[in-house]
Amino acid sequence: MTQENIALYSIIESGSGIEIQSFAFEEINPSAKEKVMIPHRHDHYCCFILEKGSVNFSIDFQNISFHTAGLLISCPGQVHHLSHMKDAQGWMIALNPSLIDLNARNTIDQAISRIVLMDLNTDQLAWFVDLLRLIDCCVNQPQVELFQNPILHHLLNAFFYQAANLFQAQETKRIQEYSVRSIDISKTFQKLVKEHFLNLKKPADYASRMNITVSYLNDTVKSITGFSSTYFIQQEIIHEAQRRLFYTSQSIKEIAYALGYEDYKYFIRLFSKTVGKSPAQFRKNHL
Repeated sequence: MTQENIALYSIIESGSGIEIQSFAFEEINPSAKEKVMIPHRHDHYCCFILEKGSVNFSIDFQNISFHTAGLLISCPGQVHHLSHMKDAQGWMIALNPSLIDLNARNTIDQAISRIVLMDLNTDQLAWFVDLLRLIDCCVNQPQVELFQNPILHHLLNAFFYQAANLFQAQETKRIQEYSVRSIDISKTFQKLVKEHFLNLKKPADYASRMNITVSYLNDTVKSITGFSSTYFIQQEIIHEAQRRLFYTSQSIKEIAYALGYEDYKYFIRLFSKTVGKSPAQFRKNHL
């Protein structure tokens, strides 16, 4: 383990903020394969449409398998890498979040599930593939047309809105017995945790920002997800700690400080209690 930080792949260098390509795994060049199989983060969304075959990913220490036909979206900041592909064929599109309407982004970013994975029926797969072909033509058009940018913007948002629509439908089936208010509170809380876990460590901090009582926050999050609000805060901290222990050579003290703990011994106790092993043991087991 030699790297000091988890690799971050940026799309800012792309003038359009979009990268799109169809793929067949056996045709991907070795350097590109190596890049996607190294654990990394994106500063953008990366969407995979699988038309044939099967793919295995690791996303934030969860093993994800999906098969024909499916759609997987990795969100900015998630540590992931490709584990395995078999007879895979499909499309990949990476895009700058600024190109996507906020409502569509929020549906994905504030989802209760942390893994955005959808099964697609034949018609849904064909819809996405046809749209991706249009986007590909627009992105790679040799001559810039007068209305090329607004056309591309609408095509990208059509893709993302449809993905958000299908994913929301899946989530609705899982949580349909709960009130809209309760679901909104749970989603808002999880979004705030992702944004502020380095600085805000107590449920009361989030309840104050949401203008609700701590007990109401705890009861609502527990009823929707089955987990306490403290659990989500600690899991976000522990996931980031695991990423740094596994993917970087930072010392445990450096990791504790980066996660907002000046008392690194307290961080070690918290990690050990949550994971069942000390940070040092976790790192040793994953070397």
